[in-house]
Amino acid sequence: MTRLRLYDTLSRSILPLVPAHPEEFRLYCCGPTVYDVPHVGHVRSALLPDLLVRRLRAHGLTVKYVRNLTDVDDKILARAKQRGETPPELSSKMAQVYQDTLRQLNLLTPEVEPKVSEHIPQVIALIERLLAEEAAYVQPMPGGTTDVYFAVRSFAGYGKLSRRRLDELRAGARVEKDDTKRDPLDFALWKGAPEGEWGWQSPWGWGRPGWHIECSAMSHAHLGHGFDLHTGGMDLIFPHHENEIAQSEGAFGGTFVQRWAHNGFVNVDAEKMSKSLGNFVTAADVLARNDAEGFRWFLLTVHYRGPLQFDTETLPDGRVIFPGVCEAERRTDYLYAALERLTALAESAGDAPGRTAPELAALEDQRAQAERAAEAALDDDLNTPVALAALGELARLGNELCDWADKRRRQPELLGAARPLAQALLGSLTRVGGWLGLGHTPAPTYRARTRARRLAVRQLAEADVEARLAARAQARAAKDFQRSDALRDELAALGVVVKDTPEGQRWALEV
Repeated sequence: MTRLRLYDTLSRSILPLVPAHPEEFRLYCCGPTVYDVPHVGHVRSALLPDLLVRRLRAHGLTVKYVRNLTDVDDKILARAKQRGETPPELSSKMAQVYQDTLRQLNLLTPEVEPKVSEHIPQVIALIERLLAEEAAYVQPMPGGTTDVYFAVRSFAGYGKLSRRRLDELRAGARVEKDDTKRDPLDFALWKGAPEGEWGWQSPWGWGRPGWHIECSAMSHAHLGHGFDLHTGGMDLIFPHHENEIAQSEGAFGGTFVQRWAHNGFVNVDAEKMSKSLGNFVTAADVLARNDAEGFRWFLLTVHYRGPLQFDTETLPDGRVIFPGVCEAERRTDYLYAALERLTALAESAGDAPGRTAPELAALEDQRAQAERAAEAALDDDLNTPVALAALGELARLGNELCDWADKRRRQPELLGAARPLAQALLGSLTRVGGWLGLGHTPAPTYRARTRARRLAVRQLAEADVEARLAARAQARAAKDFQRSDALRDELAALGVVVKDTPEGQRWALEV
């Protein structure tokens, strides 16, 4: 048993996460339908199980994490025809883009990432079981094909996840409408298709699976019945997850899954993100402008169940920026600066224990308190905003320690006392950052990566910046401060911040 507690959508309460099998926690996440590049909503949906897996493993549990890829769907067929590709070619390409994007954001790779196209036998077997239980029926179609439908009213518990009552549901309100169905609420398990169209052979003729049956078949194949947790976006509660419950419990009885967790919507400029509204923001849009860790930090600033406000801003030169992500990237810069300074202090402070400094004892107390606060917040329904605040506090304490040490460079007995605290702060930052998936890159690598992107965004060449800095250094040496200030202003106008240090000029690019 863990201390981790999570809001359960089914019971509408925060409950402890207890694995049904003590040796392994089993988790399933609804992945995307891979007919297009991933958007911000796809990333947010994948972040929830990523955080859960990190916390469960931190508590010593083995986790089997399954996230599917829906590579069989009518949307894929339609998009492939538009592009002049086969459906498998399109879905394979888009699946690779999705996986590559999540890797950039340091999202954990699932133990299993099943594809629908590889589980057609399991889908057919599940449909046959539902037919045998009289929870489904075969329906010949006017064009000579055959569909199979789930009979919603055969499942007494329908609506328990979404809290909807059957008699209040109307055909057309996110429910498939088809005059051939026995009941407007029934949904397709198998869709017949003409020979030659994309599909597979089945006992009911040529066709392909309906959307809802796919996740039931794949989760059962890899996690069995009654697994521990199912996650997905809030938009999937009805009808998709409601239908999953009906199918799985209609076929196997008992409880399909012990707990449900859903992340909130993404709003762009105060409206729900939607292709129909034209406010669709892809992950590639963000990563072209911002660093992946800054993007991840931004996603963590809002509790997973709340709506994520994703604002855009158009600059006078026409460039579109994402202010919230930019601010998160600045905070990520601060984290890496603290990590780099602490690493240098821990390695250079000497081996002598030194004498005790009361102010360091106070810093140690604050370090321990911040780490405990982060751990408690994450174990209480994954409160990432509080955990992020604790991470920021640890970075602040690290900089405070380094500032203290900088003033005592000629007092080795005091620097010796700073070393264990620097090491302890590094450990806390590493642990808390690891729980959040942040701070995992060597600081010089992060600095080089973000500098290269920021130069590219501004269409600047590093050599041009260095040339202006060299000219400024010459002006300062010649005491031509008017020229020196003018060059500094030119660089500032380009987004280059210059800092004069005892070691010479240091420069960085604004986010």
